[in-house]
Amino acid sequence: MKKKLVSALLVAAMATSLVACGGKEDTNSQAGKNEGKDTQSEVSKDDALKALIEATKDPVDLTVWCSEQENWQTEMKKITEDFKALYPDVTFNFNIGAESEANAKDDLLKDPEAGGDVFVFADDQITELAKAKILQEVTTTYTYDMAENYEEDAMNAASVDGKQYAYPLTTNGYFLFYNKDFVSEEQAGSWEGLLEAAKACDGVIGMDMGNAWYVYGWFAGAGLTCTFADDGVNNVCDWNSTTNTPTGAAVGKYIMDLSANPEFQSIGDGDSRTLKITVDGKEKNIIGYVDGLWAANDYTKAIGDKLGAAKLPTFNIDGKDYQMGGFKGYKMVGVNAYSKNPGWAMIFAEYLTSAKTQAEIYETLGEGPANKNTASVANSPAIAGSMAQLPYSDFQRVGGNFWTPGASLGTTLYEGTKDIQKALDDAVTGITTPAQ
Repeated sequence: MKKKLVSALLVAAMATSLVACGGKEDTNSQAGKNEGKDTQSEVSKDDALKALIEATKDPVDLTVWCSEQENWQTEMKKITEDFKALYPDVTFNFNIGAESEANAKDDLLKDPEAGGDVFVFADDQITELAKAKILQEVTTTYTYDMAENYEEDAMNAASVDGKQYAYPLTTNGYFLFYNKDFVSEEQAGSWEGLLEAAKACDGVIGMDMGNAWYVYGWFAGAGLTCTFADDGVNNVCDWNSTTNTPTGAAVGKYIMDLSANPEFQSIGDGDSRTLKITVDGKEKNIIGYVDGLWAANDYTKAIGDKLGAAKLPTFNIDGKDYQMGGFKGYKMVGVNAYSKNPGWAMIFAEYLTSAKTQAEIYETLGEGPANKNTASVANSPAIAGSMAQLPYSDFQRVGGNFWTPGASLGTTLYEGTKDIQKALDDAVTGITTPAQ
């Protein structure tokens, strides 16, 4: 492993944390003793890790929170066993807790000391967790170099006010899957091209128009916005704009016109996995569909190496192409600042987010790796498609009142309406209604 210099402060703090029982207060106390000193010494990361191992005399208890889903629980059990094998001179007692990534923040805010030493959480929770001083700041890494393993986008998502507080684990977003037997690479680049391909083979293209998560992509692509208000709870939204180019109504009309074609279908995520659909009593191939990495294994089973993936298509309004946007996000791994074993918690967090482990998570669970060095990236069209869309997608930063009005708008435009502007106005009113 390439050696890089680290501060003696960090080595001492980590070593101390392994033999102390005071948790957060002990770590801060150690930092206070060293504050103001010139702490840069010729100590390598290898030496720091060796010191941690030698300083560990008692069993190390670590609680790891991850998804309550059975497949995640099973995979995490394997990961912890593999981690133990790397450090045979240390006794680890792992407790794997079932905690939804969506609930991690709220439960940690209630009682951080009862939380996992290491936990998986959604990236939109990082600011509150960092400001509440629940997340241990990641000032260095010991088993891999962060900058060499993550793109700037992932690093930014793991940071608050320029300081890193988490380790990116998986990516989350949506892009285009398509059947290469019926759709050329050029046709996959636009909704107009996809529609042409579908008409030629009597196939179907589509997405879930009843889900606000996907509907967002149309308006974002046109330069319209929907995001948190300054309070971080409510929303601001201009999807009904009459001054933007294109206007919200122009985007709505495009969606309605596309939806009027029988080749375009609103298909729920769970109904697309075989890439077959029955329309008017006739079974047809789904040759282009907007979905995420979680569906890649099913689509591969359905059509094998015929499966292609790409960024989301463009759409053309008044002779100009607009790149469809979308939501993106990351699952993060955090280390609890209240952990009684923060040193080993950090080392385990690194192992959990290493290229090797993220590759295993993708192969087993179908969740896309955030680590750019994951070996499976080069061999997976789905991951390539996901990464191609990332520059055009936004972090999910919307309040709870976004979802129902956004979904209703998508359904209304798909089914058709005589008053597009009213549909947009109604949606924006609902989206921006203050949370109760």
